[in-house]
Amino acid sequence: MKSSRRALLGATAALSTLHWSGAQASEPVRALLARGGVVIALRHALAPGTFDPEGFRLDDCSTQRNLDDEGRRQAVRIGQWFREQRLEPARVRTSPWCRCIDTANLAFGRADRWDALSSPRASDEAANSRRLGEMRQAIAAVPTGRFEAWVSHQFVLQALTGEPTQSAEGLVLRASGERVQVLARALLY
Repeated sequence: MKSSRRALLGATAALSTLHWSGAQASEPVRALLARGGVVIALRHALAPGTFDPEGFRLDDCSTQRNLDDEGRRQAVRIGQWFREQRLEPARVRTSPWCRCIDTANLAFGRADRWDALSSPRASDEAANSRRLGEMRQAIAAVPTGRFEAWVSHQFVLQALTGEPTQSAEGLVLRASGERVQVLARALLY
C-alpha cells in the first residue's frame, strides 16, 4: 500500500497540484519537505479584512491589518505540525508586514524579513518583477535535503505561482527553469 501510494504521489505531483488538509497532509507534504530542494510558502494566518488602511506604516503594527485570535491559533498549530513531523526549515523568511512576521514567529519562533516577499500593492511593476525573480532564484538555490519556509501574502503567492491561496495555506514549491511548480497545497493547522 505504501509503495503504491508513493508511486501515485510521484506521478500526480508531476502532473498537477495536490491538495491535503489536516492529518491527510502529513505523509505527502512531509515527504516532499524531507526530500528538500523546496520551499513551503505560507500565506499569513487569518487577518480579517482586506488591504491595509490608508497611511499604514511597516514600522508600526497598529497601523496595519493584523492577525486575530484565530489567526494566532492557526500559526501556532502550523508550528505544532512541523514539530510533530520533526521538520525544521533551514531558513524562515517573511514579508516585513506584521501579520506575516507574527505568523512566522508563532509557527517557527524565528524569521528573517525579506523584501522580496513584500506585498506588491505598494510597489511599481519593476519592483514586483525584480522580487519575483529573486524568489525564483532563491527557490532554485535550496539544496536537496533542506527546505525553507516563507510567509507572505496572497498577491505575492499568486504572482509567483498563478494560484490563489487562503489564509494559512501552504504551497510546496520547486523551481522548474523559469517557472515555479506547485507540488502540493496544504492546510497544516
